[in-house]
Amino acid sequence: MARVVALSGRVVLNSGQSASRAWLVDGRLTLRDPAGAGSAESRGAGAPDAELTGWFYPGLVDVHCHIGLGSEGPVARETAVTQARADLAAGTLLVRDAGAQADTHFLDGRGDVPVIIRAGQHVARPKRYLRHLAVELDEAADLPEEVARQARAGDGWVKIVADWIDRSAGQEAVVAPLWEPAVLADAVAAAHEAGARMTAHAFSTEAIGPLLEAGIDCIEHGSGMLEEHISEAAARGVAVTPTLVQSANFAEFAAAGQAKFPAYAAQMRWLYERRFALLAQLVDAGVQILPGSDAGGTLAHGTLPDELALWAEAGLSAGDIMDFATWRARAYLASGPGAGAVQAGATGLIDGAMADVVHYEQDPAELLAAGALTPTTVVRAGEHSGA
Repeated sequence: MARVVALSGRVVLNSGQSASRAWLVDGRLTLRDPAGAGSAESRGAGAPDAELTGWFYPGLVDVHCHIGLGSEGPVARETAVTQARADLAAGTLLVRDAGAQADTHFLDGRGDVPVIIRAGQHVARPKRYLRHLAVELDEAADLPEEVARQARAGDGWVKIVADWIDRSAGQEAVVAPLWEPAVLADAVAAAHEAGARMTAHAFSTEAIGPLLEAGIDCIEHGSGMLEEHISEAAARGVAVTPTLVQSANFAEFAAAGQAKFPAYAAQMRWLYERRFALLAQLVDAGVQILPGSDAGGTLAHGTLPDELALWAEAGLSAGDIMDFATWRARAYLASGPGAGAVQAGATGLIDGAMADVVHYEQDPAELLAAGALTPTTVVRAGEHSGA
């Protein structure tokens, strides 16, 4: 006998359309009342086994997350599971792993962790990124070849480090680009030829123009984007992951670097002060913004709701935030090449498919305003439990 869970209230589907009523029948979503299935006697005249009321979305999406990564590099499998479960409990059911050395394929197919789309390892230059985390190329000209290799290792994504502080410049050191424009263009072309999209870590203003000209698909952080960059990103369909949880730390970075790297400190303070205004500009220009917690390394997992609370603080409406963080992010990830696009397109709230859904008893607008977007129920691969 099928187990039926009735959903009533506002059920938002992967398409962005919503219904006032839906059902999970043995974990599969249906928009048709299954009360007539089976005999009235066996189904209790069609009464569901459980009924949930409130707001339902196809799971939060964290496109900048590092499951399996710690501050010193890869973590033990048990730790990776703990990280993934923390993300799931917060309502994150789909992750784009934006660079990690750890092999997390052992998590695939599990119902107690999010679906993971991988981007291979970060690619950087020596001493121009966090220690232990990136493939560091001695020769910048090797970037296209390495990008092609990482594309084969990932699920349709590649991640490079486009800028980092250049400490060799002493007191004049700032966050500066790692790659020449011609090399970047060849690297993006290599990713596309390998059937992958490419994203890039970028804090500085100087890194943005060459990335856009190279044909980059997505920018992580984008903290230094100017009006002309935003307009160009909108015209080219380049998505941006603003990571306000990360940029909230920029003032501390500035204070820590003030004595030794005053120019860097001034740069980071400027980026910190404009973070909310930048997000509003991106949205107003029609840029696809993507939710990302930057969890892993030094930042805790399960914190995507904190990122979304900052979006609310920056002035975005709760409806837009929930759309960006759920079905719109899924649609973006599903729109590209590779296995990751197939995975993104097959999960969430799709009529007839196994359900991945987050349920809030309270209006998400009120939860976001209170900085407490905690789901009441999380359904992953059709199995539901209290979060």
